[in-house]
Amino acid sequence: MREHDKERVLVEVAHRVFNHYTKDPRITEQALFDTLYEERIRLDTEKDRSKAKKQRAFYRKIRHEALRASPTRQSDLLKQMIDSFSEEVAGHFDPRVFALATRVAPPALSVLLNALSPLRLLAAIPTGMATLDDQIVIEGETEAFKAAAQMGTTVLVSTHLSNLDSIILGYALFRLGLPPYTYGAGLNLFSNKMIGFFMHNLGAYKVDRRKKAEVYKEVLKTYAGCTMELGYHNMFFPGGTRSRSGAVEDKLKMGLLGMALDAYVHNLMAQKARPDVFVVPCTLNYQLVLEAETLIEDYLKDVGKSRFIIEDDEFSKPKRVADFISKLFSLDSRIHLVVSRPLDVFGNEVDSEGNSRDHRGRVVDRERYVYRNGAPAFDGQRDQEYTRELAASISAAFHRDTVVKPTHLVSYSILDWLWEKCPGLDFYRVLRTGGSEESMPMTEAYTRVDRTLERLRELAQNDRVRLDDSLRKKDTGAIVGDALAHLKSYHRRPALIRRGDRLFHEDRNLLLYYHNRLTGFGLPTREKPQ
Repeated sequence: MREHDKERVLVEVAHRVFNHYTKDPRITEQALFDTLYEERIRLDTEKDRSKAKKQRAFYRKIRHEALRASPTRQSDLLKQMIDSFSEEVAGHFDPRVFALATRVAPPALSVLLNALSPLRLLAAIPTGMATLDDQIVIEGETEAFKAAAQMGTTVLVSTHLSNLDSIILGYALFRLGLPPYTYGAGLNLFSNKMIGFFMHNLGAYKVDRRKKAEVYKEVLKTYAGCTMELGYHNMFFPGGTRSRSGAVEDKLKMGLLGMALDAYVHNLMAQKARPDVFVVPCTLNYQLVLEAETLIEDYLKDVGKSRFIIEDDEFSKPKRVADFISKLFSLDSRIHLVVSRPLDVFGNEVDSEGNSRDHRGRVVDRERYVYRNGAPAFDGQRDQEYTRELAASISAAFHRDTVVKPTHLVSYSILDWLWEKCPGLDFYRVLRTGGSEESMPMTEAYTRVDRTLERLRELAQNDRVRLDDSLRKKDTGAIVGDALAHLKSYHRRPALIRRGDRLFHEDRNLLLYYHNRLTGFGLPTREKPQ
């Protein structure tokens, strides 16, 4: 957010959120005291004592006055908290830092990755040093994406597996010749001095996921919507956080997603020359995931009751990050970023001329979707349904443009076999003990992988998923070998390891994590043991 726009956005955010909660004194009072309660609970977990002390004093003063205040004064006190949240969230953009980052980061990262990859260096000898273009593969509807960015404001929505995702996405945008995007980043990521410096100056706005107050969430949503209205391209992860299970996200956060429609309607009302907001899904696809061990452990502790905010995962340990990059690229492992076709805010696909087309391919007038009595207008119930349709289209794109890797294929096939061998056993006991079969013959492993791969190839032919080149070109033995090399290279324990002519499942939690990438595609599988 450039400084000359920052004040405009902060004023507008505060105005809209304040109006949202002050239509009725009872709503104002409830919002005021609910926020005070949620913030008191949060501050009990705040590790920064100095920060906690200062914020407690602020909220104590507001609460003391609010208990005796008139409705008008309660509105003023709520306004103080809204202003405080807005100032905390607001991002900043410094063109000088952006220029530095785009000059220094790609060459430095390229040298690092090539130095860590003997295979790449050997392959690059005839032509010179391999580049990031060889290591991060960007494919899909890239031209349509760039065209949409010229015709309106774009919102890039991505699958989310790792804290590395934002770095990869930022590099991809730069490589496609697109401007820097505004995005929300977890507050914990700003604590790293080097990463925090770039985030502070490259458009990131702060998201404190520990804050549960509805007023705070409303500030976040409204801030994103206002930046879209000013023409700032946005990027966010609609799953809300990294996929703990490893599966492709299918339950998306409607609040932030709905702000694309909100911004579009506001733009139409203001009669802007370029009112359109386009949503561009994309997928990030890795053979290995940096934080897989921590994420699946958190998922399994109690499904649905995870820590949600993880501050002590592998991304927080520089040595683990370096080791991960070293192993990943020494195995000649590519990261695939696939851009899907742009969507309008109602979930219709958008062609290269900017026309919205329905599921039959017919051009539709998207402005008419939000007209009432001949003019654009908001309608809460209608707009929620439009956002649900948009979410469904994004989820479909996520699945369609997921790239299946050998680690996913092999993990899925082997874990399916293991469940078959453990009828009647509790799901968690199977993961904990492995049941009665500690290993399987390699011939059986190849048969299982062949069977799953055949079905995946059928899905790929029908444009329901994508396959890594190795799954299309290599034989089963090479595919299994590739997966095993990855699964034993980086993680503290290998998920699978070959000894002689048998395959041993060593870490079934990791096996589950990589297996889960293929759930939701309609593959034939036995039910998990209950």
